[in-house]
Amino acid sequence: MSKKRIAVVGYGNIGQYAIQAIQASPDFELAGVVRREAGKEKPHELASVTVTDDVSALGKVDVALLCTPTRSVLDHAKKYLKLGINTVDSYDIHTSFLELRRELMPIARENNTVSIISSGWDPGSDSVIRTLLEACAPKGLTYTNFGPGMSMGHTVAAKSTVGIANALSMTIPLGTGIHRRVVYVELASGATLEEVSKKIKADPYFSHDETHIIAVESIDDIIDMGHGVNLVRKGVSGKTDNQLFEFNMRINNPALTSQIMLACARATFKQKPGVYTMPEIPVIDLLYGDKERLLARLV
Repeated sequence: MSKKRIAVVGYGNIGQYAIQAIQASPDFELAGVVRREAGKEKPHELASVTVTDDVSALGKVDVALLCTPTRSVLDHAKKYLKLGINTVDSYDIHTSFLELRRELMPIARENNTVSIISSGWDPGSDSVIRTLLEACAPKGLTYTNFGPGMSMGHTVAAKSTVGIANALSMTIPLGTGIHRRVVYVELASGATLEEVSKKIKADPYFSHDETHIIAVESIDDIIDMGHGVNLVRKGVSGKTDNQLFEFNMRINNPALTSQIMLACARATFKQKPGVYTMPEIPVIDLLYGDKERLLARLV
């Protein structure tokens, strides 16, 4: 079987781990990296990789991993889908992914392409777990408790705030799906903590949660990409009450995000043209290998 050629768009935390996942995968080959700073000197780990600001320089590309900030996903996805390239992203704003899905759907269908959106671990693989738990107990409540750990989406949002030189956003679980955000910031010259605190707390990423802003001298001295989740559902199976389910994991955030994105890239070639979230995809489509052999091991 010929390997699918995959482009990594963006070379931040997720992009770097995505390349490692591709290199470890038997069914993909790295076509190259697309990044705005392609003209600058390559990082040493990309010495043998084609780096460009124009995907056309990579030759045939079957699928693109959009390892970009959430707020730029729409523009990137439109561009690549129109070029006939499947896309996978880790769009992480729970309140607006449906709008993204609706906007990309006609583009994907018109260009005979597939886009899998919000394919990190939450939204993403956790969404699949929540779906399964609700099937187990159709009536009830599910609580998703994140952390404690680094939130990449919130960290990127904080870093983009005027007056901040660097930032780290930590998610602290308070229980029953309620969270506290603690944002550590390096202030830019002339900025005040009061000014940047107002801006961060007004950002949609933070405006719905209790948020604390703390100034530090160096983000590099405190950063840890570890994260985790505790998913709990308590509900009713049929007419039987008090069914309790719990799922836990502790992970390196960008490493898991990129691995799930790569699995979804594989799944793009097994779907009809359109836009999908992870609960809409047969989970078997995420895996490499002969389906019957996979079923013999997994069922």
